[in-house]
Amino acid sequence: MDKWLRNTNVVRIVALVISILLWVVVHMEETNISGSSPLRQRDETINNVAITTKYDETHYHISSMSPANVQIILSGKESAVKKVTASNTYQIELDLTQVGKGDHQLALKPVGFPTDVEVQIIPKTVHVIIEELQMKEVPVVINVKGTPSAGLKAGQPIVKPNKVYITAQTSKLEQIENVRGEVSVDKAQSAVTKQVKLQAFDKEGKEVTVNMNPPVVDVEVPITSPFQTIPLQLKISGEPPKGFAISMVTQSPDKVTVYGTQDVVDRMEFYQGPQLNIQDQKETKEYSLDIPLRNKVTQLDPAKVTVKVEIVPSITRALENVPITIIGANENYATKVTTPESAQLNITVEGAPTIIDQLKVQDVQAILDVSNLPPGKHELKVTLNLPTYVKLGSPQDVKATVEISEKAAANTTANGAPSASPSASPKAANP
Repeated sequence: MDKWLRNTNVVRIVALVISILLWVVVHMEETNISGSSPLRQRDETINNVAITTKYDETHYHISSMSPANVQIILSGKESAVKKVTASNTYQIELDLTQVGKGDHQLALKPVGFPTDVEVQIIPKTVHVIIEELQMKEVPVVINVKGTPSAGLKAGQPIVKPNKVYITAQTSKLEQIENVRGEVSVDKAQSAVTKQVKLQAFDKEGKEVTVNMNPPVVDVEVPITSPFQTIPLQLKISGEPPKGFAISMVTQSPDKVTVYGTQDVVDRMEFYQGPQLNIQDQKETKEYSLDIPLRNKVTQLDPAKVTVKVEIVPSITRALENVPITIIGANENYATKVTTPESAQLNITVEGAPTIIDQLKVQDVQAILDVSNLPPGKHELKVTLNLPTYVKLGSPQDVKATVEISEKAAANTTANGAPSASPSASPKAANP
């Protein structure tokens, strides 16, 4: 045996036999893979092949396509057809790049098939409706859910950006009611800041799928004490000296936001601001005043108020026949003003020209309070209610005399004879 293996010719013969055996094995495997006849023709039918569309998706939308799937029949060499079905790299393409919006009947095109395979598409054309995309600017609505920690309140959400652009076909844009997001502030003790994904909704509250730019916004929800915005009232004390008067007082702001517990905030109708003393002031001035915290209010916004007091030289004017009004009269007594006899006053008023020139008698109230007074004559001080920034022209002690008496009996007949007493017996009334 060793002699044979050392013989070169024997080794060559053995190598040749092995090579022939390997060739036979490989050839048999190829025959099994490719079939018994690689030159034989074959037809292959494939159903429900999806149509691949090619178009500008930034400007157009396919609202309908019929049919959406087709049938294809492949014809060619059996090996080539098998390679197509095994690879699955082919497409049935609908090219829309050369058409615009509207209804179209277009031919389909096979893409990715080898040249030696014939492709038949059933049907050859499809009906497609193309809509042009439109852009619409829509405000963002943030729904705040939950309740902050006790004694705190969620403020108005701050959204950046507060509007987004929606791109969709016209028919879909018309359905959109708003774009919404949601933020929870449940048990929050400080401002809640987060990024919120937005969704578009139609008029029935159903979500509508559209392209949004941007799809996410930044939202901050302030968490503060309960608050409300109410009028800010100033108190002006003192008066300019003789010969000068206030023409106008302006303030900025005229409203203030007050913060505090809910019960404190709810019962406030206005806020009493600072007091400004203008005693003996002769010229127009502007003041910047701190607004004090009162009545358990924890915070004010703003904390200052600017006040401008315009003071001008004053004028005087006589007002005649100002009627006296009696209040507090007892219905069981007759009350009458005896002095002045006409129950009307003549007074002199002083103020800024713009105010005094427009003053009318009915703008002044002369009030005489007779509450709890017994019958008789009484000299009383008349209370004058003058318009704002109007004062008496000179020190005047305005008084009036009133007479209070019992009402006269009304039990007389039309001719002056006494009438029958209501308590008289019926018999007494008969002749």
